[in-house]
Amino acid sequence: MSGGPRIAFIGAGSVVFTKNLLGDILERPELRGAEIALHDIDADRLATAEAMASYVAGVRGASPAISAHLDRRAALEGADYVLNMVQIGGHEATLKDFEIPARYGLRQTIADTLGVGGIFRTLRTADHMLALGREMAELCPDAWLLNYTNPMAMLCWLVYAGTPTSQVVGLCHSVQFTVADLAELVGVPEEEVTFTAAGLNHQAFILRFEHEGESLYPRLDARIAGDPDLQRRVRVEMYGRLGVFPTESSEHLAEYVPWFMRHDAELERFRIPVDEYIRRSEENLVEFETVKAALARGEALPVERSNEYAAVIIHSMETGRPAVIYGNVRNDGFLPGLPDGCCVEVPCLVDGTGLHPVAVPEYPPHLAALNRTMLNPIELTVRAVLEGRRDYVRDAAMLDPNTGATLTLDQIDALCDELTRAHGDLIPETLRAQAMERIA
Repeated sequence: MSGGPRIAFIGAGSVVFTKNLLGDILERPELRGAEIALHDIDADRLATAEAMASYVAGVRGASPAISAHLDRRAALEGADYVLNMVQIGGHEATLKDFEIPARYGLRQTIADTLGVGGIFRTLRTADHMLALGREMAELCPDAWLLNYTNPMAMLCWLVYAGTPTSQVVGLCHSVQFTVADLAELVGVPEEEVTFTAAGLNHQAFILRFEHEGESLYPRLDARIAGDPDLQRRVRVEMYGRLGVFPTESSEHLAEYVPWFMRHDAELERFRIPVDEYIRRSEENLVEFETVKAALARGEALPVERSNEYAAVIIHSMETGRPAVIYGNVRNDGFLPGLPDGCCVEVPCLVDGTGLHPVAVPEYPPHLAALNRTMLNPIELTVRAVLEGRRDYVRDAAMLDPNTGATLTLDQIDALCDELTRAHGDLIPETLRAQAMERIA
């Protein structure tokens, strides 16, 4: 019998990520008897995930009830928490999202959040997210959906706006990593830093960065001024313009604005890695095979605590011990400078009663203005799916800062049509059919 909550891992074949999250969960004594339900549509990856779960349980001295399911509904049945970490279409779809736009002259770095890559990643993940939300409402209506799949803002918005499931939070590590990096730069132990962050996922900002009640920003300014290497980072350049440090890495941030990707000199000046995610995706394929072989040989694998929030949330809800995390949630006045209903990243208090977002009422207007340029394609992509409006897909691409700065309107139309054809059945049927009618 299970001695803890039932936790469903959807897309458990992301084996290394599954290892990290399970390691965090089973490290906590109150969760060592949890029921772990693993789901993946790839039988080989699912079997590897099951082997990894058993290995992690052994390392942690835990006794969870582990089950593996090719059927998603079986994994969701009775779940208390659902961790979503899928990549619909896999590496092949990722290549299409890069290689086809590149033929039009459109450069991308990560292409998982905004831009043409982000738009079409949302479209090919939309049917999964909507089905997941509906199935959760039927099979585990009280469960929390902890989403790790990008594009974070678009996919969380799709679920809470398009299904009965409202207990949704998107989880990222941008805020944690940024605070850790900044603390190291200014020479202050991370645990002694106090901070507040807010914004959109991958476009949030460290609004308060302090140690013992004093701002650490002057110390950071001095550190940057004395380091020419730091000055060659996109996020440092944006910090100098905006006055607060962005939470997203330079390779991400460069493609969310119109000022970098189309200029050869800026690519060189800020060392922007075009096509970076293709390299990461290829490395992930190699890593899976390496881990799979190591498990088969019985080799030891590192199981270390990560800085992901999933285990923190589950532990706080199960024990009632409060914690603060940063989550992506429906904007119900939490960031008043941004539209109600959009998905924002804000501090959240977690305890035995649930997850409670905290308002940031004095969010600076120039940051909200920049966020709104990011929200335009996000909102239109969500509405394209929910309203079955193919023209909104084109409009989202038109209003994307990097795409709009690089391509003509006719090129954008042609690119959206070609990507729709290339992704085929992964695109929602209504949008696919409309695209075919347009081409005909």
